[in-house]
Amino acid sequence: MDKKKQCSFYILSLMILLWSNNANAQGPPIFTDTPIMLGLDGGGIRTFGNFISKENAKVYIHPIIVPYNITSKWQMGVIAPFVNKVPEGAESRFGFGDLKLYAKFQIHQKDGKGKTFRTLIKVTESFPTGNTKGNPPLGSRAYQTAIGLVSGYITTKYGIYGEIAYNVTSNGLADNLLYNLAFGYPLLPQKYPPKQLNLFLELNGNYVFDGIGNNLHLSPGIQYIAGRKLLFESGIQLPLDEPSTEGQQTNYSLRIGIRILIF
Repeated sequence: MDKKKQCSFYILSLMILLWSNNANAQGPPIFTDTPIMLGLDGGGIRTFGNFISKENAKVYIHPIIVPYNITSKWQMGVIAPFVNKVPEGAESRFGFGDLKLYAKFQIHQKDGKGKTFRTLIKVTESFPTGNTKGNPPLGSRAYQTAIGLVSGYITTKYGIYGEIAYNVTSNGLADNLLYNLAFGYPLLPQKYPPKQLNLFLELNGNYVFDGIGNNLHLSPGIQYIAGRKLLFESGIQLPLDEPSTEGQQTNYSLRIGIRILIF
């Protein structure tokens, strides 16, 4: 996608998000985490396909995410990814990626009429379960521990979400700082059972230390809540800033997914 097309897409996304003054409800962001957890003893499944187009490769990642609430303020979950890498001029590779376990604990909640502000601590541990014997590798070859905060101010008319985390890596890999910001805007009046169409505009960043550089993406997306237990979502990430690594520049990343509440 050339610069002119990217600029036009950004402007169109902003115009869409500023449209409609009858918004009354919304779901979680597509790329940024949310401080709103499932209900007490709630369990769910989230899965999506993530297609990444790079200059010299195509990558498809399909994780299965299973969250479960231990209490109303404490949630644990597992992320099991399947990875398919297709480098230009070489054989493709498919297999299981790096398994992740995470825990969330809510530390602040302030509710008002039609609004809430919440903050939680999130810890994620990544295990090097992905096969790294071939080329390209399917895993990182490293244990990783990310510790961060997730906050959100959510009203019946809009939502603002923020996330920041420091990721410590092993095996000589550089640590990195993850940061995300999201704005959500519902387009339909509130009703029960819920039927809602939400638009999101997000900034998703990852600063890699040891002089490697910053990755920053603009991520517009759309989400349809089909009922109390089901939603569909899709979004695209467009690069704003990336380290100048030859052949590794990202053209775009497309995500299409579903979330199901079981209990």
